[in-house]
Parts: sequence; structure tokens; C-alpha cells
Amino acid sequence: MSMTLEETRALAQSIRDEVGKAIVGQEETIEHLLIALISRGHVLLEGPPGTAKTFLAQCFSRATGLEFGRIQFTPDLLPGDILGSNLFNFQTSQFTLTRGPIFCDLLLADEINRTPPKTQAALLEAMQERRVTLDGETHALGDQFMVVATQNPIENQGVYPLPEAQLDRFAFKLLVPYPSLEEEARIVERFGTLSGPPSVDDFGISQVADATKIAAAQASLGHVTLAKEIVDYTVNLVRATRDNPELASGASPRAAVLLANAARARAALHGRAYVIPDDVKALATAALRHRLLLSPAAEIEGREMEDLVADLVEQTEAPR
Repeated sequence: MSMTLEETRALAQSIRDEVGKAIVGQEETIEHLLIALISRGHVLLEGPPGTAKTFLAQCFSRATGLEFGRIQFTPDLLPGDILGSNLFNFQTSQFTLTRGPIFCDLLLADEINRTPPKTQAALLEAMQERRVTLDGETHALGDQFMVVATQNPIENQGVYPLPEAQLDRFAFKLLVPYPSLEEEARIVERFGTLSGPPSVDDFGISQVADATKIAAAQASLGHVTLAKEIVDYTVNLVRATRDNPELASGASPRAAVLLANAARARAALHGRAYVIPDDVKALATAALRHRLLLSPAAEIEGREMEDLVADLVEQTEAPR
């Protein structure tokens, strides 16, 4: 079953409206979450504490009808705490699978960079293949399985850098900044009258989608054409990251695939049956910033990754 592109666009707008009942601003972040959901990607949110990253994920889960799971990553967290384990039942003399919190639709990996790489690696198979292997037995996760991870900036104390293999599995890395003066005033007006921490129930967020509707929206991407010129443009843009002297490490072919899929999703959310260069340009920074590594010389010069990606987009010839 597949939706029309207009139905997909309408569904996305309904989700935006529901999330907007609680979340002030962050329109770009919500837009990228929708694109990742439709293109079956994962999202990494980076920002200082108190910028509603966790609450946004909870509101998004409620509006989309996805089963929500949360893991608070800490230095002593073990892979079994994420995946689960087989425990021996003395009454039945058999091993019984105790499923971990990863068995859900939308997994919030909160402060993912506060746990060592060994534990972070427990997510690799789930994010790439949407399955988990425990004691040699494979357990499938849902087709809509999606990871929304949050991390504190690397300058914070007590954090571990994410391994490159882990970062490469995120479709987007989004920076969640502090709100503007006007937005912060609206936040205080909206939340300042509540007693205790905010809850999704406080704002009347309704479920406007479910697994069937989301699967149909994902299938609607089959109606979106990815022209050969757009494929070449995407590939040239990604390959340019490997030839730039200011970068010590460039993006992988997986980055090009995920960027192309995300561009198709963006086109669908705009009601278009074809991808245009602006779709790729609009998503390039979010899709590439976490996959690139500045050279020592660029770091000394204080180059910002976002500016460097913008330069690459400007220098790569786009189809007309």
C-alpha cells in the first residue's frame, strides 16, 4: 500500500502541527526528523542540555504513533542493557529471552556519547539491518525502527567521541542551538505555568499516524524520480569531500546513498514527484558534517565544518 505524494505531504503537516503544540521553534529540526522518518534514516541531535532534545523526540513519537523506547547512556552501561539477554528460568529449565529497550519503533539514545565505544557498538547492527543478534539468534526489529540519538558537545566533560562507523549510520547530524530571545520568552510563557517537568500529555498532542500510514508514506517515495543528473551531482558532491586538502577524511558511498534517499523524501514532503538540486543542497550540511574530519591545518585556522560544506556545495556544479 502506498500513499499519494499529496497524502504524504498532508500527513507530514499534521505531524508538524501536533509537535508544534508543545515545541517552540525548531522547525528545521522537525523537518529533518520527518525526512529521516520517511527515508528510513536515523538522526543525531547535538546541543547543550535544556534545549528540549529529549522532549522533542517524545512529542514526535506521540504524533507519529511510534512505540517509544529510551536508553539513558552512562559510562557503566553494557551492551546487554541495550539489547537484552537470555536468562535461565529455573522453573522451566530453559533460557528465556528478556528483550532490552532497543525493541521499539523510535529509540531515544539519550546522551549517547557518555558511554564507551564498546556499548555504542551495540547499536550498529540494529541501525544498519534493523535486527539484533543475541547468542547467535537473530531477532527482527520493526520496519519503522528509528534511532534518535542526543549528544552533548564534545567540549563537555565526561564524553566519548562516537566511532566513525557509528556516525556513518546516522543520516543526519543536527545542531540544536539555544532559542532566540522571542522563542525563549514563548517557552517560559508556555512551560512556566507547569508544576514539575513537562509531559507530552500536558499539551494534548494527538496521534495522527500509525505504522501502516508511515509505511505507506515511505512507499510513496517510489513515485519520486531521481534523475541521472541528480545522481551525478550527489556523487560529485560527496566525492569532492575526499579530494579537499582541508579535510583529513571524506564521506563514504553510504553518505551519497543516504543523501539521495533523503532528497527524495524532501521532494515528497514538498509534493514533488522529482528531485531538484535544491533538495540535495538543503540537506548536504546535515548529511555530511558528522562524516568529515578537518585536517590539522584547517583546525589551526579555525575552519568551521558548516562553512566548508557550504563551500563544497558552491563549488560543485549543479545540473540546470
